[in-house]
Amino acid sequence: MRQKMYSKDIILVLAATFFYMSSPMLATPLITGFSESIGATAAVMGFIGGLMNLVSLVCRPLAGNLADKISKYKLSFIGAIFMTAACVGYVFAPNEAVLVILRIVNGFGFACCSVCMSTWMSNMLPKEKVGSGMGVYGTMNALGMAVAPAIGVSVYQKSGYRAAFVIALVFSIAIMVTIQFIGDRGEPMKQENTEGGEKKRLQLIDARVIPISFIIMLFAIPYCATQSFLVTYAEVRELDVAVSMLFPFYEVVLIVLRLSLRNLFDKLPFRVFLAAGCASELTAILLLTVMKNNVVMFLAAAFLAGGYGIMSSACQSTAILLAGKGKRGLANSTYYIGLDLGMTLGPMIGGALYGGLDIRLFYPVLMITMPLAAAVEAVAGFRRKKA
Repeated sequence: MRQKMYSKDIILVLAATFFYMSSPMLATPLITGFSESIGATAAVMGFIGGLMNLVSLVCRPLAGNLADKISKYKLSFIGAIFMTAACVGYVFAPNEAVLVILRIVNGFGFACCSVCMSTWMSNMLPKEKVGSGMGVYGTMNALGMAVAPAIGVSVYQKSGYRAAFVIALVFSIAIMVTIQFIGDRGEPMKQENTEGGEKKRLQLIDARVIPISFIIMLFAIPYCATQSFLVTYAEVRELDVAVSMLFPFYEVVLIVLRLSLRNLFDKLPFRVFLAAGCASELTAILLLTVMKNNVVMFLAAAFLAGGYGIMSSACQSTAILLAGKGKRGLANSTYYIGLDLGMTLGPMIGGALYGGLDIRLFYPVLMITMPLAAAVEAVAGFRRKKA
């Protein structure tokens, strides 16, 4: 069992996961500023910044179906080619119109890689270790999200936007190189090809995973609203806090939590994670409401990691188990639809709250997401399966 959990193929998939996450995450904090530097207006800057996630949202159902029908190696390679093409384009983009096209290309590649890597990883895991294995998978995502933006900003400050995009290009090429050495190509299950009726029917979502998708969306909304408006929130409230340190600290705490709790993902029922996650994220939102100094901010970051951060792993592993092995690609794409919606709605809701309410009500209003998440589980009444 231990050998299966830490096989060469799994380690290589985890490495490829780090690279696929690092490439777009390096570009994300730079792309709006770069678009302005080549002539984009403020409105177009925002559109370009969010376009990759929007495209990923639309493409994930297609990627989920493909992940259950063709080899994971092929789909990952296709996604990596698109991401590489986008990064090459970023280096040479002459204007904002070309940049829009490149963001669409990047979004399609990212959708393929994100759905495929998680499905590939889950299919390699023993069924008793899906929860802990996906927790480690989530740790690699978190590591990419923590390391890549720091590298990108550092290179940009020293050498400019285009030099930073070269590093993103290296990450995307590394995906293609890494997966060449994976022995298990992730071929589709044989029973999928023998069930004639199932084979012909195109499914865009897995109905069993929809409640999980809603729950992760509700957890993502406060996190993404914070990600977009924390700097502005601190400035308007004249808070003396180092806001730039919140998310790096969040990532460090999240990595520690995921590694520490990884075995519990297979032992505890989903409701335990949901209750703890709701309590943790509510505490984080409350701390952000009363925040006056860095100590409170760091505590908020830690509780945010215990909420949104841990729930992203718990929801993904539960989605996989609910769907069953033959539908893991579709389950992952359905899960990511909820995540993409949260990432899209978070900044939009944050903007509406910032523009329409007293700034002191910004976080109290966001607290409603946690009771709603608990209500979704209560209505759905699902139970986490072990096989």
